[in-house]
Amino acid sequence: MDTIKHIPENGKSRVVIVGGGFAGLKLARQLAKTNYQVVLIDKNNFHQFQPLFYQVATSGLEPSSIAFPLRKIFQKKSNVHFRMADLIEVNPNMQEIITSLGSLKYDYLVLATGVDTNYLGNKNIEEFAIPMKSVSEAIFLRNSILRNYEKALNEADPQKAANYMNIVLVGGGPTGVELAGALVEMKTKILPKDYPELDFSLMNVYLFEASGRLLSGMSDKASAKAKAYLEKLGVIVKTEARVADYDGLKINLADGESFNSYTLVWAAGVAARSIKGISEVAATKGGRLRVDRFNKVYGLNNVYAIGDLAFQKEGEFQNGHPQVAQVGLQQAGNLAFNFKKNLSVNKMRPFHYKDRGSLATIGKNLAVADLPGIKMHGFIAWALWLFVHLMAIVGVKNRFFILINWVWNYFTSDQSLRVLIKPNKRSFIDRANKKNKKTNTIGLN
Repeated sequence: MDTIKHIPENGKSRVVIVGGGFAGLKLARQLAKTNYQVVLIDKNNFHQFQPLFYQVATSGLEPSSIAFPLRKIFQKKSNVHFRMADLIEVNPNMQEIITSLGSLKYDYLVLATGVDTNYLGNKNIEEFAIPMKSVSEAIFLRNSILRNYEKALNEADPQKAANYMNIVLVGGGPTGVELAGALVEMKTKILPKDYPELDFSLMNVYLFEASGRLLSGMSDKASAKAKAYLEKLGVIVKTEARVADYDGLKINLADGESFNSYTLVWAAGVAARSIKGISEVAATKGGRLRVDRFNKVYGLNNVYAIGDLAFQKEGEFQNGHPQVAQVGLQQAGNLAFNFKKNLSVNKMRPFHYKDRGSLATIGKNLAVADLPGIKMHGFIAWALWLFVHLMAIVGVKNRFFILINWVWNYFTSDQSLRVLIKPNKRSFIDRANKKNKKTNTIGLN
């Protein structure tokens, strides 16, 4: 296979980082200041801020506000090279990766590919449910909601209209909780203005969680408060409710109860994608890779894993660290420190996770926060959530536009982004055919 082009052999040790999420991006940025040659590979050419996907899905933010071009970040870093490609295979013996662009040798490989939606083996749910693990999926959800409301307008039967209007969320983690709160606020404050002909008493927002409580990674107090907030807003919350099947309309729970909705959002679990050449050696529960206290993958030389992909037992985390951004960011910082020490055994620093707290927002002025030594809820927790997430956004311009949107939405209870944009595949095909025809004609001349 051909090698990836235009990445010079310059005598520097090459660190290949696969994944431009929180962990991979932080590591690349810190190594950009060193004497390593850094090659960052991602299937997208942008970094996406996952905690705000739900605001894109509910028309609160433009997708571009939470996505930042990776090439722009490293414009002035001559030792950093970015390639948009898919990882196909790793050959640890040859210290080489195979991508959709070609092969590439490495001195050190860092895997930060994150995790994907886990449908728990249910093919029907995989086919008909909407996941929320990327900007494109958030846009798809936004389009689906708007399209279904347009369809509801043409239904004379109230029950059929309700099927289009109902929204079911599966998974009581931060994504499910925050999305449920945003959707029920749309129901009460925004959608009735756009669709005055519809009877919004027909619309229900459901949140199903298979375990006994919401926000399992937070305290019991935060969980109970989040549930109380959601129910006060009008969300129908059902815990110990496992979704067994979904056919695109009918949702069957394991206890035999059923509901109807054309919109089911699946946020109930994650699993790591299998990496050929690596997973066979080091994969464990959920496809995560077993790493030592320096984030080195077990059984392999010069291969590391950070972020959601990494599985490390430590202290109270015998089932691995929580799969949250803060873990990945801390792992990236620690690994960067060790790289700067040239991975010298006597100078390397083992990784220890420091839990700096958890936050979840439920709606306007409503949030819960578990911080070291203090737990809070309500407006103060909500303001803290806004500040933390705003500061974590990449790019001053993005922060400014997000802040403007938030301020506008807060005082007007309205969003101006409810546009249903559908790509016209036929036009793309026609343009491609014309271009190919023109090229062939030129070639014949």
